[in-house]
Amino acid sequence: MSNGIEDSSNVSDLTHPHSRNAQLESTTHTHAAPRAAGTGTGRPAPAAYLQSLPSDSAAMQIGGASAAHGAKPLQTDPDMVKELEKQLHGLHYHHAERSRLCTEASTELFDADSPRIRRDIVRIIAQYLDSQGYTSTRVTLYDEANVKQQRENNYISDVVRLRAAILDGEWGEVDRICSSAYLKDKKHILYNVYKQQYLELIDDSESQKAFSMLNKYLKPLESQQSFQGEFRDLCYLLTTKSIQDAPAFRNWDGIASSREKLAEYLQNILEFEIVGRDSEQQYLKPNRLVTLLRQAVAYQVESCQYHSEALPMVPTLLNDYAPVVVPNTEQFSFVGHLGNIKCTAYVGQYGRYVASGSSDNTIRIWDTETSECIATLRGHTSRIWDICVNREGTTLISASGDCTVKIWDIRDLYKPQCISTVATDSRGDIYSVSLNPLESHIIMAGYDHTIRLYDRVTGQVVQTFHGHDLSVAQAVSNPLGNLIISGSKDQTIRFWDIMSGTCVKNLRSHLGEVTSVATSDSGMLLLSSSKDNSNRLWDLRSLKRLCRYKGHQNTSKNFIRSSFIGDSLVVGGSEDGTVYIWDRESTKIVQRLDGHQGIVYDARWNPKQGILCSASDDWTLKTWWFDPNKPNISDSTML
Repeated sequence: MSNGIEDSSNVSDLTHPHSRNAQLESTTHTHAAPRAAGTGTGRPAPAAYLQSLPSDSAAMQIGGASAAHGAKPLQTDPDMVKELEKQLHGLHYHHAERSRLCTEASTELFDADSPRIRRDIVRIIAQYLDSQGYTSTRVTLYDEANVKQQRENNYISDVVRLRAAILDGEWGEVDRICSSAYLKDKKHILYNVYKQQYLELIDDSESQKAFSMLNKYLKPLESQQSFQGEFRDLCYLLTTKSIQDAPAFRNWDGIASSREKLAEYLQNILEFEIVGRDSEQQYLKPNRLVTLLRQAVAYQVESCQYHSEALPMVPTLLNDYAPVVVPNTEQFSFVGHLGNIKCTAYVGQYGRYVASGSSDNTIRIWDTETSECIATLRGHTSRIWDICVNREGTTLISASGDCTVKIWDIRDLYKPQCISTVATDSRGDIYSVSLNPLESHIIMAGYDHTIRLYDRVTGQVVQTFHGHDLSVAQAVSNPLGNLIISGSKDQTIRFWDIMSGTCVKNLRSHLGEVTSVATSDSGMLLLSSSKDNSNRLWDLRSLKRLCRYKGHQNTSKNFIRSSFIGDSLVVGGSEDGTVYIWDRESTKIVQRLDGHQGIVYDARWNPKQGILCSASDDWTLKTWWFDPNKPNISDSTML
């Protein structure tokens, strides 16, 4: 088959259910000036960089490299100069310190499960559908949400009686109310009622009655379980000494408390089906949904580290606004490790902190605004090959040469704790660790040619993937979570069905060991790195190779990795100690960042902070940012 693809089945439907209508979107490079930060950040005051900008020319200024370590001047492909300046002509930058005052978009702003909020959301969506001419869909939405005024009195009466019956344990009355024909979500409500009765029987050591209820009432409603694995734990309770022995019910705090919680939960469900008179009479402003979305985008723009004076035109609402900035100088050098640094990852989405894994067997967490090491994680007995952090920045997972994966609680960054060591039958180094999109499972791979899927709830490996002939350098999930993509020393990239564990596609195109794989945020592109001195871009819908990125060095016994910077740039390390940035479409080098004195293994971009972080064999971690005080791009040293 062409392009070195070994076909075992068509994977395009697995990666993109709507691939016929999907089109690759290319976002124009937006290079903007940074916001000034507080004292000690190394960033210029607003007056300093505003005065440095020419009023009648492009504001993009990519110049000489940092003088640190005697670095050579930054070099940029001359063919890219005119294009970059053309894109930036007429932009004016400004300092926006007010972004520091932006309220964080946290769960504390409103309760998403509040019946009132849920009703408001339904009304807002219905208004938008009506304005777009989807009248029938709007009617269906109201009908499914059961927001019909004439049924209000019946529901209010049911809510009052249901709450009293649950608190008194009058299960016959509860069952009669829940079986009412008025309820739309009847099966889910009944499942929760039967579950409460079952737990009470277990608590009273009525095992025979509990077994009967499990088979007669709960089993037919298994599809209504609150989360995957809940019914399994309910069955497990028949063999335990107490309810708290089951992972899903560790927080069980007695019959009275659980009845109160159930009554409150079911009351919320029933109230959701009522549109109160006050809510119905409240005026709904025109175009409310679009207004809220514009406000959300405005918040994203203001909270960004970089943006231009002119309002940006956002091409999609599927991702947060984050302008792509080409870093041009070293910001900080993070010193403290006693060995080479193999990997790095930002702690949380905002990027205020960054973590690094080293051959000195430790993981360090750094403040990106001060370069201070705020914590050192010790526990591994061999080098750290890879780390990943969940989106909330509360959990860090590390893979090591000691054949283990450790899970760390980093909610308190100054006092991180190892909460679990994953026990596997691996007989070699673990080279790669990552999370699936739901962050419910850990994907680990390494020297023994095997990929493992670890369930964080049960604490067990639930799936293994065999097929690679040599070590697996990296394994990640696709954005939909139904596939695992792996790169191996056997020079192949494989796609695995997460449910069956079978390999559904095998790509053979690289002429050397594959050292990394990464997917784009859109889920349409795959980036791979190899010891054939190339990084390659693939279309995940057709699995055809799109282009190749060259200029760096990757041939020795090292895991050199590459990744995406937004939708338009690609970044990667190199054995010559340089960080390379390529234009995604043209494949031309738009920036070289010189400063490391050894191999650059990994480089990661954070769109919120607008900084790039690189890990090196020289025992240092470095961050890079766009400094507008550097000479104009046309004055810099060219290739």
